[in-house]
Amino acid sequence: MDKLSSLAKFASSCPFLGRTKPSSLRALCTSASPQFPSLTKLTEKATECPVMGAALAKRSGQLVQSFASIAQGVDVVKIHRDNGVDVTSGGIEKCPHASKALAAARMAEELAAAKKRSDALKAAKVAAQEAAASKPPQQHTSPAPKQCPVHTDGFKYEQFYADELQKKHDDKSYRYFNTINRLATKFPVAHTADTKTEVEVWCANDYLGMGTNPVVLETMHRTLDKYGHGAGGTRNIAGNCSWHVNLEKEVAALHRKPAALVFSSCYVANDATLSTLGAKLPGCVYFSDSSNHASMIQGIRHSGAKKVIWKHNDLTDLESKLKEWPKETPKIIAFESVYSMCGSVGPIKEICDLAEQYGAITFLDEVHAVGLYGPRGAGVAEHLDYNVHEAAGQSADPIPGTVMDRVDIISGTLGKAYGAVGGYVAGSAKFVDMVRSYAPGFIFTTSLPPVTVAGAHASIVYQKTYNGDRQLMQWNVREVKKRFAERGIPVVPGPSHIVPVLIGDAVQAKQASDYLLQRHGIYVQAINYPTVARGEERLRFTITPGHTLEQLDRAADALDDTFTTLSIKREADWAALGGRCGVGKDIRETIKPIWNDEQLGLTGPAVLAPRTRRAGEARTVDARALVVARQQFDGLLGPVATRNVLASATVSPGISGLRMRTGAAGRRPLEVPTAAPLTATA
Repeated sequence: MDKLSSLAKFASSCPFLGRTKPSSLRALCTSASPQFPSLTKLTEKATECPVMGAALAKRSGQLVQSFASIAQGVDVVKIHRDNGVDVTSGGIEKCPHASKALAAARMAEELAAAKKRSDALKAAKVAAQEAAASKPPQQHTSPAPKQCPVHTDGFKYEQFYADELQKKHDDKSYRYFNTINRLATKFPVAHTADTKTEVEVWCANDYLGMGTNPVVLETMHRTLDKYGHGAGGTRNIAGNCSWHVNLEKEVAALHRKPAALVFSSCYVANDATLSTLGAKLPGCVYFSDSSNHASMIQGIRHSGAKKVIWKHNDLTDLESKLKEWPKETPKIIAFESVYSMCGSVGPIKEICDLAEQYGAITFLDEVHAVGLYGPRGAGVAEHLDYNVHEAAGQSADPIPGTVMDRVDIISGTLGKAYGAVGGYVAGSAKFVDMVRSYAPGFIFTTSLPPVTVAGAHASIVYQKTYNGDRQLMQWNVREVKKRFAERGIPVVPGPSHIVPVLIGDAVQAKQASDYLLQRHGIYVQAINYPTVARGEERLRFTITPGHTLEQLDRAADALDDTFTTLSIKREADWAALGGRCGVGKDIRETIKPIWNDEQLGLTGPAVLAPRTRRAGEARTVDARALVVARQQFDGLLGPVATRNVLASATVSPGISGLRMRTGAAGRRPLEVPTAAPLTATA
């Protein structure tokens, strides 16, 4: 905002600033140039200006010279010694002065390159105009073919695109993408477009950090070496391999269902399945929760079936609408377990009761729950009968009477808690075969690469075997919510792992996200309309088992500073206004987390409470889950040589100093310092 306010002073004297809307200027100010990463798009544009272009070149040169003159006038070695900076190992970025000088030099170099490019384009344009003017007119010749359509006499396509985009800017719903490059060895740390700038990620859907789990990476490297990258075709033509078949068996066993079908994403899984079911079932009526995900809404819309929307999680409203239809009419109740933007949880058992009473089947989206709930990570439906499923172990057989068994169709994702990509549906064998045979979204698309499928499969097996990541994540969620509450930060109350911080204004939400990133190195995305209702804009925090105690404290303090600096409403302010989204109302104490104290290990016969990792502590890799995951792929990849595994007598049954093979023979193995399992160290 400071940049925009300073630019506004020159709007009357600069033609470009005068005709460009503030929303467009904001986008240019906050976006890096694709060709010149150290410059913003606005700076690159300024090099085309006859006034600003020369001024920028002069100023960048002065900046470089100032750093050079300072370096010549002081004892640089003494500065390093006095400030405890050691650059003997190489890398001038370790010296604050030198790194700033390098950044200034890089910017000067890119400014010069941008100016040169701008001048060259102008010269080429002038030359083309002069050539056209000097060329004698020709008669009886065919017009030269156009290089690209300009549609001068028809519909103004480009103007239409611009107008539609301007609508998004005007209503503050335009989406800004931040460049975030996650670092495999530093999860949950990433670097921005500038590889030297690292930030902490607080909004990723890789909830358990399985995208960087060494067991998963090892499996993927081995698969890549043997089977290559792409799948080679659709599932029907050359793209159906053992990896896909085995993953579908694993997913079916996870949910204790007869069959499952894997798609390229869960958006596609929901869209393809719901559109196919609604189109094939005669006279089908969908009963859709008002907060359902866009993929479910689109699938229902594409089916052409009748749709009835019921109020979010309102069983009375759902029943009143079900009563209006004959029992013999095909009906599908579509809903979610965990709603990702508010953190609420669907009443699964009660919806199953209504479905049985009124002759409907249930479609449950467990996308934000698989991997995170239940003793094996099968989702909230499993978690509701926690002890029963825990006692059943890894059996794939259904358990009659349990909530998960009563749900007809479950959809899930491989792209969130499992850290991969892809989606799936699980249900009866005939249901799965019908979708496989009729759904265009499954039939006519290239299947997932074997290496991706292998990583997802390894992740599921590991998480089915090891409960510690889920427990630690839920403990960290409690810790973050407690810290936010102590500072009056307004969190939308809910029983799940989602931590939505209410902002209540689209502009402030974007400002808060930018401020956290630029001032504190914390990345959390602003969520605006249409993802959430206007006036309910928020920052959506997701906490992982990889976040350290120091990071938890730093995030809470940074958010506190952001609220103060930007004058954002706190909990007490919302209470004075009567509340919004449950914030500022006396309902927080009535909401109990899905994971209770005994399931977290805080109480019960074996008290083994999770413990938040400290900075510098090794990440836990569970020994038993490691062995089970590796053995799963002995048939396709062969057994992993155990000579790399050095068992520690002091850490049992964990593994210390594990060397994971990554890539073809001869490559340097990845060193993974593994701690004992959570239950042994807590």
